[in-house]
Amino acid sequence: MDFQETDEHRGLRETVRAITARFGPQYYVTKAEAGEPCAELWTALGETGFLGINLPEEYGGGGAGLVELAMVCEETAAAGCPLLLLLVSAAISGEMISQFGTAEQRKHWLPRMASGQSKVVFGITEPDAGSNTHRISTTARRDGSDYVISGTKHYISGVDEADAVLLVTRTGRDEVTGRGELTLFIVPTDAPGLVATPLPVSAKLPEKQFVLHFDDLRVPAEARLGDEGRGFQQVFHGLNPERITGAAVCVGVARHVLGQAAAYAQTRSVWGVPIATHQGVSHPLAKAKIETELAALMTQKAGWLHDRNLPAGEAANMAKYAAAEAAGAAVEAAIQTHGGNGLSTEYGLIPYWGISRLLRIAPVSREMVLNFVAQHSLGLDRSY
Repeated sequence: MDFQETDEHRGLRETVRAITARFGPQYYVTKAEAGEPCAELWTALGETGFLGINLPEEYGGGGAGLVELAMVCEETAAAGCPLLLLLVSAAISGEMISQFGTAEQRKHWLPRMASGQSKVVFGITEPDAGSNTHRISTTARRDGSDYVISGTKHYISGVDEADAVLLVTRTGRDEVTGRGELTLFIVPTDAPGLVATPLPVSAKLPEKQFVLHFDDLRVPAEARLGDEGRGFQQVFHGLNPERITGAAVCVGVARHVLGQAAAYAQTRSVWGVPIATHQGVSHPLAKAKIETELAALMTQKAGWLHDRNLPAGEAANMAKYAAAEAAGAAVEAAIQTHGGNGLSTEYGLIPYWGISRLLRIAPVSREMVLNFVAQHSLGLDRSY
């Protein structure tokens, strides 16, 4: 094992952080408060090649791996600008189109995604299915050379920013198990028969959430991603990258708020001394720092396993759990360190609470990670 980062990786981190620092936390907080996309930062990252760093070089990408994309996710967040759609468009959709797309699909979508010109979001969540993907009710039926899609999706991020949705549908049921046979489609967001309705959330985020309704939406067979009925296996190829990059964003958020809190604690004086001298202030920050560093190690391990086509599910789940918990603890400690100022718009901590709290629930809840570890890592009986 070598814990020394390469010069290339150090340079990658420094460059991404420098690009993001031109915008900074005030930019992000303003966007989050207004519910507006971080379009300018996304464009800057696309123009410099970092949005497609994990995509194949022949399609305009950087030819690197998930380890490098996770670094982009972490450093943008550490500079105060966590980007939720890096998890969705760059990680899930980018990885899945690269792996399972036809030559035509790769040629059309990947260069646009790498340059920042297009985003492809992910549509899987349904109100009656939750984490049980086999129960999704959005269907796609074959009709000649087309498929006809009907159903509803909830909590789909960034539809207003995207050119397409990578949509998970049910095209049949397994005769033995009764589980849904899943098939994926790349569906343009302006397709007739697709209605996107904003889903208001109280957390302050730049990215909006949507409910999608599909009313006999017709797409050609060429819109199908991969083989019919093989979508479950394809989905899991995309979910590990989502969890790994989600963990990286959480590590970055924790680094950012801990840096802000430490600086505040050293300058804020009460009774003649900086509050940083009091263990009641310093210990929660130190504890959160330790948890953040541990989560960062597991995140790096998970990305390393994925890039080598080794089993990464356990590490990806553990990384996501640990990083989300660490980010939550870091934001909580940072707010408490600021006292009343922790809730003020001037100090801009509440939007980081929003994204860190969201990432404890999604893309997989902490409870489902514990279920996974209990069953697959410890060999305990399945509890659900």
